Amino acid sequence: MRLITVSESEAGSRLDHFLARRLSQAPKSFFYKMMRKKNITLNGARCAGSERLAAGDEIRLFLAEETIEKFSRPKLVPVRQTKLDVIYEDDHVALINKPAGMLSQKAGKDDVSLVEFLIAHLLEEGRVNASSLREFSPSVCNRLDRNTSGIVLAGCSLKGLQILSEAVRERTIGKYYLCVVKGAVTGPQEIAGWLVKDARSNRVTIAEKELPEGLPIRTRYLPLFCDRRLTVLEVELITGRSHQIRAHLASIGHPIAGDPKYGDPALNRKLKETAGICGQLLHAWRLVMPGTLPEPLSYLSGREFLAEPPEAMDRVITSVRAGDRRQRKGENGHGNLEQPRASRIHAGGSDQSHQ
Repeated sequence: MRLITVSESEAGSRLDHFLARRLSQAPKSFFYKMMRKKNITLNGARCAGSERLAAGDEIRLFLAEETIEKFSRPKLVPVRQTKLDVIYEDDHVALINKPAGMLSQKAGKDDVSLVEFLIAHLLEEGRVNASSLREFSPSVCNRLDRNTSGIVLAGCSLKGLQILSEAVRERTIGKYYLCVVKGAVTGPQEIAGWLVKDARSNRVTIAEKELPEGLPIRTRYLPLFCDRRLTVLEVELITGRSHQIRAHLASIGHPIAGDPKYGDPALNRKLKETAGICGQLLHAWRLVMPGTLPEPLSYLSGREFLAEPPEAMDRVITSVRAGDRRQRKGENGHGNLEQPRASRIHAGGSDQSHQ
């Protein structure tokens, strides 16, 4: 028998989530079976797994030591092949500029995702070790599509993971994306609709009217630069659904440049030929923390973070911005340029908190 006493830092976690961290190699079905048979108990009583733990709670594992050791081995972390672009990190959280092509979390058993790269980074920094990973495994709090780059939040401590995950669920974190879209977008707008996902094709469709199987979506966008052919938008996700930005913008005639699924094939071919663009120009670039965060994350309340877009995307943005300036110069005459509409792009007009 092994006795585990819940610490202050582990309080608040669900029992089944706690067990999944401690016995990371065991399937969840194993926990529930052992709890039904009272081979795992909470404070000496039968448990279901949904209980919220408090500091000092006692979990008893009536299992062979060989079984506990086998299931407690930390997950193997691959050797890092890419240095993470860490925007900010401390003992509780990390904000990472995820490159396009990297999974946020594993989709299959043999996948290597941002989570594995994060753990490798923390091991290299000496902030976690094999023993601590048995108690808590750092993980991400939000996800981006594999081919979308930008800011991903991660919890490096249990409290950090819980607080930021709750803020993501409650949508109190401001999430803003940069994208380059086809055509001229002339003004800010908030659009709404209904999103229906086809799991077999991994595609979504957008409808203007309510559908029984649809999910309500709202997307707000602000044009930053436009050269008539392309527009650079800042997009705020008011709801966060699968493929929402890509499909919603495509549904109003402004598909994201380079998007192979919802984009314009002719535009994508031209961008590949002229600028070497081989993927969607969509980047989670700005994140604003809630005005009030509980301890121990109160020091992050109201903070704003920026993540630079990938080099290829930055080249396109620079080109569109130059075209925008030429147009406005011609409109205003005598080269008297008005103030750029997005001073933070290429001008650093925000506290980027690169720490």
